[in-house]
Amino acid sequence: MKIKEVLNALEMFAPLPLQDGFDNAGLQIGLTDAEVTGALLCLDVTEAVVDEAIALGYNLIVSHHPLIFKGFKSVTGKDYVERCVIKAIKNDIVIYSMHTNLDNALLGVNYKIAEKIGLRQVRVLEPRENALLKLVTFVPMKHVNQVRDALFGAGCGCIGNYDACSYNIEGIGTFRAGNGTHPYCGKIGELHHEEEMRIETILPVYKRDVVTKALLAAHPYEEPAFDFYPVQNKWNQAGAGIIGVLEEPETEGDFLRRVKQIFEAGCVKHSRLTGRLIRNVALCGGAGAFLLPRAIASQADVFITGEVKYHDYFYYENSILIAEIGHYESEQYTKELICSLLEKKFPSLELRMTRINTNPIKYL
Repeated sequence: MKIKEVLNALEMFAPLPLQDGFDNAGLQIGLTDAEVTGALLCLDVTEAVVDEAIALGYNLIVSHHPLIFKGFKSVTGKDYVERCVIKAIKNDIVIYSMHTNLDNALLGVNYKIAEKIGLRQVRVLEPRENALLKLVTFVPMKHVNQVRDALFGAGCGCIGNYDACSYNIEGIGTFRAGNGTHPYCGKIGELHHEEEMRIETILPVYKRDVVTKALLAAHPYEEPAFDFYPVQNKWNQAGAGIIGVLEEPETEGDFLRRVKQIFEAGCVKHSRLTGRLIRNVALCGGAGAFLLPRAIASQADVFITGEVKYHDYFYYENSILIAEIGHYESEQYTKELICSLLEKKFPSLELRMTRINTNPIKYL
């Protein structure tokens, strides 16, 4: 298989439009028409990771953190990023990153963290806003199933764990075909009445172009009528952070010790213990302290993340237990997530999770 087939599968799971505005997820380096010889999976791309791929004979590295965040005016090897770029290009290695698009995707990074902790009833902590559209179109009765199925196939109609969601109303459409037209029904110059179905369905904003193309291809009219309307509902299937429930409550100390063990953390920094029982757990991998107000509003007992500012401990100490486990530690199981995705899609693809600990932070 070609490298681009692998990358297309990854983007189907975590579409690039889900990434945050500051991010640079996606293809970092290389040409994707080559046959893939194997994929090395990592959290960070370092020179040692590129060397590992070379030693394995792999021509694809899939990372969580992007190697490249900013543009270059020159590439001289003055830092590890430029040296990785040079080495990857010299050895025909493609580097691809799944960052905040994988954080924000359904069943993405934070779901994996929740799985490790053993959370149930998991839901997105801060769902995306202004991310949905409603499509309304009008279809002659004989072609309703054809058009509706095309819309569903293009990504319309998904609400929670339901798909193929639509609302349908029968009515009468009118039109008069002008000179030079090729109407599906009716005669040029005569007012025509046609029994039609009004179809309403929902879609993510970023799928608008794909859905429009599918609609035009499936609809029998020369000039089909359709409208997109913004939807103010939150998109509960995508967004930042996770909140869930432990099967059995735990004391603060027991919970923190268990988290330390699960994530092999050099230390767990936490706010003052108050003697509360831990049942509702909110979390966000990496630098997720921006979600503390949302976690508190959601009545979480504890918030786990990779990085927290010093003054946040003061500000929120009476509202929630804060647990800071380290950026690398919180996201290390992303490699497992990507590996499971690729194993299911490409059983014959040779995969390896890097054996290099790329955490730049060390503990005495």
